[in-house]
Amino acid sequence: MCKITVSAYELMKKFPNEEAARLYLEKRRWNGSPFCPNCGCNENQHKQTRNGKSGFYRCHHCKLVYTVRTGTIFERSHVPLDKWLYAVYLVVTSRKGVSSLQLSKEIGVTQKTAWFMLQRIREACKDDNGNFLKGIVEADEAYFGGKESNKHASKQLNAGRGTVGKVAVLGMRERDGQFKGVVLNDTTAKTIQAELNFIIDDKATLYTDEHRSYLDNKFNHKTVNHSAKQFVDGMAHTNGIESVWAVLKRGFYGIYHSFSKKHLQRYVDEFGFRLNEGSCKIHTLDRIDSLVSKAFGKRLSYADLTVDL
Repeated sequence: MCKITVSAYELMKKFPNEEAARLYLEKRRWNGSPFCPNCGCNENQHKQTRNGKSGFYRCHHCKLVYTVRTGTIFERSHVPLDKWLYAVYLVVTSRKGVSSLQLSKEIGVTQKTAWFMLQRIREACKDDNGNFLKGIVEADEAYFGGKESNKHASKQLNAGRGTVGKVAVLGMRERDGQFKGVVLNDTTAKTIQAELNFIIDDKATLYTDEHRSYLDNKFNHKTVNHSAKQFVDGMAHTNGIESVWAVLKRGFYGIYHSFSKKHLQRYVDEFGFRLNEGSCKIHTLDRIDSLVSKAFGKRLSYADLTVDL
């Protein structure tokens, strides 16, 4: 058996009940010294019990009663924490993602609850390190959305073919390194270059295709002419970023079948996390630790998730 892989059976033995999952989360978040998520006080945090359950704390300073769930993606969820950890396990180990229907069958909740859980986990996957991409950076755009010919007549735009009716995502990846993806409102030079300037270090070398929106940028820029069947020109190619799109589109076609523009950024963040911090080269438990750590300090309510944009 691979030394960096943990089976579902082994995970269940490690977290056999909610109490074991709670203790694990408290250690990851507080390392034995609980602090108030409201005022940050870490002195005189009094332990309490409710309905015979432990894990409740009362802040001596602001009087808030809180748990390890407070101020996290797990807040105000009635799903036991051991089920949450199993959902995290499935997200980090499923290369092409896991559907809400499949998760609902795995942990015994409704499909609606499973969908909400997965969207909260994707919220935790959000890239918030703020670091620039450096060295050699490949950039390319991908489009997501159904074919016009497959839509009902009332939903067809009748405005052409190709990318019509689809949502663009700009992907940037260091050569054999970190990936960042951003959902775009349009693919004009102004929009694309603003994202490039925000995410890529000024001294980086940028490799792209011949799309005109990449031209006349501030980077050391080299292109490959895909329309002329040129895919490699010395060191210049976009194979790295296109391999990201290959996996993401396998998830799109095979697992999810559809991404709405409203939630697309979260799906991009999910696949980005698996590439950056959730790589299969990293031990399974380390990947779970990484995602759980990113879950603290983030909150996504159902009202916020379903509000019209």
